[in-house]
Amino acid sequence: MNKVEIIYLLTGSNIGNKTENLQKAKQLIGERIGKIQKSSGYYLTQAWGNTEQDDFINQALEVRTYHSPEQTMRVILEIEKEMGRTRTNPMEPRIIDIDILFYGNRIIKTRDLQIPHPRFHQRNFAMVPMMEINGDYVHPILGKAIDELYFETTDDLDVILMEQ
Repeated sequence: MNKVEIIYLLTGSNIGNKTENLQKAKQLIGERIGKIQKSSGYYLTQAWGNTEQDDFINQALEVRTYHSPEQTMRVILEIEKEMGRTRTNPMEPRIIDIDILFYGNRIIKTRDLQIPHPRFHQRNFAMVPMMEINGDYVHPILGKAIDELYFETTDDLDVILMEQ
């Protein structure tokens, strides 16, 4: 049996009822990946990369899992597909997006999986919710806490905490 790992996921949606999409994803993650220990508030953010689309709502989750990184990714892709996500362009609007930000302190780089998320430190929409649940977490490659990475980023997009 695999040992328990603390992982950090980021969910996002910019199609349909965005908060309901995040709630459904969180429920399925809790049922299929592991116990959700912490969750950030909902953050409204402009689309990153392809800005010609609706704003996103994002949420970070801290999850205890027994799944391997590869199993976790398989389950994430199943959840996204089940919720109606199609993958034709990486910067397209989406009903749900679930990213593995960190998997314990592991560093994984294969054709299908990169952990930590390779652009995490360039994206306020990922760092701000992550800071809420564990700003002291040290990035295993960059060797800096999330709080520190946030203050060094060149991303100028606003990340606004929504009232719940």
